[in-house]
Amino acid sequence: MHLTGGLNPEEYDRSYSDRELVRRIAAYFRPHWSKVLLVAFMVTLISLTATITPVIISRGIDLLSGNPQLQLLLALAAVVTVLGALGWLFNFVHLWFAAQAVGDVVLALREDAFRAVMRRDLSFFDQFASGRIVSRVTSDTQDFATVVTLTVDLLSQLVLVVVIAGVMLTQNVRLALITFTVGPIVVVIALVFRRLARDAMQQAQRAQATVNATIQETISGIAVAKNFRQEGAIYTDFQATNELAYRVQLRRVVVFGSIFPLLNTVSGMAVAAIIYAGGLMAINQAVSVGDWYLFVQGLSIFFYPITSIASFWSQFQQGLAASERVFALIDDEPVVVQTAQEPVGRLRGEIAFERVTFNYSTGRNAVLQDFSLMIPAGETLAIVGHTGAGKSSLVKLLMRFYEFQAGDVGVDGRSIRTLDLSQYRRQLGLVPQVPFLFSGTVADNIRYGRPGADETAVLTAARQLGDGSWLDDLPEGIHTDVGERGARLSLGQRQLVALARVLLQDPAILLLDEATASIDPLTEAQVQIALATVLRGRTSIVIAHRLSTVQAADRIIVLRDGQIIEEGDHEGLLTAGGHYAELYTTYFRHQSLDYRPWEN
Repeated sequence: MHLTGGLNPEEYDRSYSDRELVRRIAAYFRPHWSKVLLVAFMVTLISLTATITPVIISRGIDLLSGNPQLQLLLALAAVVTVLGALGWLFNFVHLWFAAQAVGDVVLALREDAFRAVMRRDLSFFDQFASGRIVSRVTSDTQDFATVVTLTVDLLSQLVLVVVIAGVMLTQNVRLALITFTVGPIVVVIALVFRRLARDAMQQAQRAQATVNATIQETISGIAVAKNFRQEGAIYTDFQATNELAYRVQLRRVVVFGSIFPLLNTVSGMAVAAIIYAGGLMAINQAVSVGDWYLFVQGLSIFFYPITSIASFWSQFQQGLAASERVFALIDDEPVVVQTAQEPVGRLRGEIAFERVTFNYSTGRNAVLQDFSLMIPAGETLAIVGHTGAGKSSLVKLLMRFYEFQAGDVGVDGRSIRTLDLSQYRRQLGLVPQVPFLFSGTVADNIRYGRPGADETAVLTAARQLGDGSWLDDLPEGIHTDVGERGARLSLGQRQLVALARVLLQDPAILLLDEATASIDPLTEAQVQIALATVLRGRTSIVIAHRLSTVQAADRIIVLRDGQIIEEGDHEGLLTAGGHYAELYTTYFRHQSLDYRPWEN
């Protein structure tokens, strides 16, 4: 396998220049400018104390060499101790407020990234693995903190370089120029290293996202894997992904690990030159012993920031690569875009599909082609058809989960593209065939659509489902913990909780992706009794897989290849002997109480 095979960028990834990335990062710091200024001031003080210390020691060496006195030595030690304590204090204040500023910025960035994820329509999540998205919101924003921290450190190093360079020039121009010749060499090395470091870091981040996505998918589908005894195959797949991530991370370590030895070699050569040249000058009394010490000691102060700046530049690319991935997520535009934000109010529920054409992605055949359908307010419409006929697509378009390519969908005479999306969706109640419950109690999940509902309202909604006896089977009633994804409840109980959630929401339009398809007959009977009350006075679209649901509908439409081929009521469609009669014989007839297979 190629080293970076399978680590291609996502379609919404984009490239930003370093200048643009730095500008975006600086914009996040703007609300915290006071802390940043305080940090910058502390950095300046730290640099001054770090520079003054060797200067004072060098002056003390010159004084002691001519007139050694204990008092002078003690005074020198006291001054150095005070400068060290001040340096520690300044550094503490610098780290404290820098951590606050960085934390605030990362918090804002992560919130923006998560808000961007929430704005995406369902097609985004169909196309991109959730584990990769999670990696951008968590791991990449954390790497962004690295670039921010390094930026602050870089600032302190730059100030220190400027201060120590000024001191060196005032002490001895010749030795200073020998020292400064190393600067351009280090800069050239850093610039050459820049592109390689960015590429290595991007590949490492994509590899980590791939590992996250694989783990998340495995855990989500672990029950299916165990059922088919595929643990070994899953482990083999993960091993391949993990080995790929290992090779990519190893390459990153090699790339980033090579910069320090190279820079240390360059700085070591410069140190040798300064010691040799300065030693000769001290022997010939061209400079004092104190000045020579100042340059020898100043070498570490000068070269450490220079090498740090160069090495930080490579790590700086790590943060920039992470911020690039986060900003790409934030800047990606959703496909579903409202043309207006008109207030909705209480809907009557008249629905119109007007010559709608829709496909899930470019290049695929249209699921709906020039499709039209009128649903009067208050009607219960059942939709039947084979898998792939377009039944669920109608519900998803009405919910505004996907964008249709042509035509229009209207509610109460207004295009759904013009409505305030949040207000509009509050008027829609969707119950999927496979319910999803969030961690928490049954009551928490029922009031999910109405967070302010009290316990009485929650209990009333739950009791509306049949006679409410299903609550008696729960250990703690509505306060029962449902577990992760509702794992502590049976499928039927989960479906009843999902139905109660919609009942409490009190929508004007009810959308049922056959809410009774996956539950037992006893639970279905309870749900049907409740649905008779819930559906009254509402517009309802039911994707039907149960005979009881079909028979209760005001009208039935039969879909095939995205087109309506039949419509009418149950008895009339059976008499016509068309596609519905065929579906009835194949799927519905065995659910009838009059069905006697032994007589066939």
